[in-house]
Amino acid sequence: MTSMPTVLLLLSFLCLAKSGVQEDQRSHITPGSIIYPNARAWPSPSGRFAFGFYEQDNGFRVGIWLLAKRNKIVWTANRDDPALPFTSKATLKFTEDGKLVLTNELGEMRLIANVTASSASMLDSGNFVLYDKHKKIIWESFQYPTDTILGGQNLYPGSRLFSSVSETNYSAGRFHLEMQEDGNLVLYPMYTDNTGANAYWSSKTFGTNTKFHLYLNSTGLLQLINETDSSIYNTLGGASYSSAAYRSPLGYHPYSYYNNQNKNTTDSIIYRATLDVDGIFRLYSHIYNGSGEVNESVVWYALKDTCDVNGYCGFNSYCTYNDYQPTCLCLPGTDFVDQFHSIYGCKRNYTEAQCKSDKANAHHFSIETMENMVWEDTSYSKEPMSVEECSRSCLEDCNCEAALFKGGICMKQKLPLRYAKRDFQSEEESRALLKVGKRRPEEHDIRPIPPPKLPVYHIKSQKVVVEVLLLTFSLVTFSCVFLTIFGLFVYKFRVLRYKRLLEDRNWGLTKELTLQLFSYDQLRKATNGFKEELGKGSFGAVYKGTLYKGRETVAVKRLEKLIEEGEREFQAEMRAIGRTHHRNLVRLLGYCAEDSKRLLVYEYMANGSLANLLFKATRRPDWNERIRIALDVARAILYLHEECETSIIHCDIKPQNILMDDTWTAKISDFGLAKLLMGDQTRTFTGARGTRGYMAPEWQKNTPISVKADIYSFGIVLLEIICCRRNLDTTVSKTEEIILSTWVYRCFVEKRLDKVVLGEEVDKKNLERMVMVALWCIQDEPALRPCIKSVVMMLEGITDISIPPCPTASLSSM
Repeated sequence: MTSMPTVLLLLSFLCLAKSGVQEDQRSHITPGSIIYPNARAWPSPSGRFAFGFYEQDNGFRVGIWLLAKRNKIVWTANRDDPALPFTSKATLKFTEDGKLVLTNELGEMRLIANVTASSASMLDSGNFVLYDKHKKIIWESFQYPTDTILGGQNLYPGSRLFSSVSETNYSAGRFHLEMQEDGNLVLYPMYTDNTGANAYWSSKTFGTNTKFHLYLNSTGLLQLINETDSSIYNTLGGASYSSAAYRSPLGYHPYSYYNNQNKNTTDSIIYRATLDVDGIFRLYSHIYNGSGEVNESVVWYALKDTCDVNGYCGFNSYCTYNDYQPTCLCLPGTDFVDQFHSIYGCKRNYTEAQCKSDKANAHHFSIETMENMVWEDTSYSKEPMSVEECSRSCLEDCNCEAALFKGGICMKQKLPLRYAKRDFQSEEESRALLKVGKRRPEEHDIRPIPPPKLPVYHIKSQKVVVEVLLLTFSLVTFSCVFLTIFGLFVYKFRVLRYKRLLEDRNWGLTKELTLQLFSYDQLRKATNGFKEELGKGSFGAVYKGTLYKGRETVAVKRLEKLIEEGEREFQAEMRAIGRTHHRNLVRLLGYCAEDSKRLLVYEYMANGSLANLLFKATRRPDWNERIRIALDVARAILYLHEECETSIIHCDIKPQNILMDDTWTAKISDFGLAKLLMGDQTRTFTGARGTRGYMAPEWQKNTPISVKADIYSFGIVLLEIICCRRNLDTTVSKTEEIILSTWVYRCFVEKRLDKVVLGEEVDKKNLERMVMVALWCIQDEPALRPCIKSVVMMLEGITDISIPPCPTASLSSM
């Protein structure tokens, strides 16, 4: 008789076999199968990879993607062919005769795999394969990599990875990684010779007389495998190396990582190594935990500094950093080839004058100096001399258009320059000397054309002289009368037009803003004679009211100051708020412009201001609620600074101007002090605005104001949100705690941040991240403050945060 354990064991095997058959059927693709854009794809058994149509910024392409928070494209078929338009009725078909064919809307066929197959599968490794009738693989996507290799994939000698054009365009881009026949793995810019002068990173494994191929194994290790005996020649980097002690030939492993032996068995990790758009080869991990969430991390990268990538910036431009982001700027004497694509490089903005080969060149050219500059171009002359001699020598040399002075050596070169960057970390002083034309192109070689010589008439008759004088006097008199009449006509016309403009209640804004126009009587009745006051601002009070027979509650702001100041605020609020639409900005519903009366109608914010919530409520908001409020405010500022049609500086970010709706969503209000920037402006001069305690130091220095003034105000507000107290509080027991920013910085330096939240149970990493963001935002120097996009990314935990310096000079001297 069969024992019960044996029966259970057999049942288990049957269940597993059935499950395996189902998975195999799910990934098994038979001839005649077809998919369409915006329709189903062919998934792998686990559903983590899929093969089919994906959207590119200008249409559809066919490829393989890894399902994550944001799908990662890991392979593209015919990647340099034109994309299919969004209106396309294209098909991807595994034909009856075993061909994998893409057919576009015109019926034109593009062959993806030139084999005759009997079946196909999308495997869990991310490999799409075609089989013959004996179930032998005859074609696989792993043999034709684009910009990525996955766990279990090889990059063989002579094979390359090409970066993509952009994050949304997966055509071949500007960089490639080559597994060379000499055993060296090297990164090059595109369209250059594969020489050492152009390479910007390598594995340094050449000269061994052995061929290698690159292999990414299933545990996340990048390895060079000996082609002869399949032994592991070198492990370049990966997930199982510690971050602090290990430095591989590929570079630093930047993060401490999960130990595979201690990993929860319910987790599953997928590794991919990608040559990214910026030219850096990186290894990523995607961890699928038991709840189905996906956590993506960078395990290792070949280069830390993007500016070390040769060709990241084009000819005659140099790479530097702005708000921690790599930026391409033009060298002196050049302008962008394409101002919308700075990576394309720069061209000379002056015409070359005839070279004199002597000191006469100083009349046509000057030398501009840039500190901490380096480039990789080969110079035609190297001589030891002083920097003054180097500058003079280049100015007098016809062939010299730029010189690099480094270590007492003057290296002369002609344009164009390539691979230039700002290097602030080099211990050796380097200085660029650029020869620049003194005149703009339109000023060169333009000689004034002498006026034609007019004939000279000699008048001798007295009668003729009198007639000429009378005619001249008549013409002058007629001209004066005509100009007087014309001036009166223009004056009256403009006065009449101005009067009509004043009488027009809409002020031309209704067409622009599509806001509702209210009469003064309507709003007086809606507020019951302006009876219930909600608050008072610098230019007027806000009253509660109801419209449409009490069905909609609104807030009515009545401007009360004299016409000049009040009118300025009225126009500012109408233009600023009327064109903005964001969930974290208070919505403007309508306005009244009747005679000298100016009123604005806003949506009603049921839960008052953030100031009341933080400083007056009996119960402080919990920690997660405060993080959410901080993100709401940051996203609103991001919209104002970077996503509006016209960039807006709010100028008065403070808790009193942050209101809470009935769902406790934070919204910024009060645009009366807002300053709009034109499209080509980054800074503006304006009178002092805002509220003391939240105003950036530059307001007091009579310097141009930029969006960084709002960043400072947000930093103070963020500290108040963290600590639930005002920035200046004289009621505290200790003198050192009166100024909040000073106290928080001391607690941060002393690693006693738990004091600022009064022992509240909070996530210590989140607390430290929030405090570091706030301290970066309140730096005295505007250039040190991050842009609002970087602030949002830091608050969301997307980017790392470096240790902030002391925010104020006065505090650093204490």
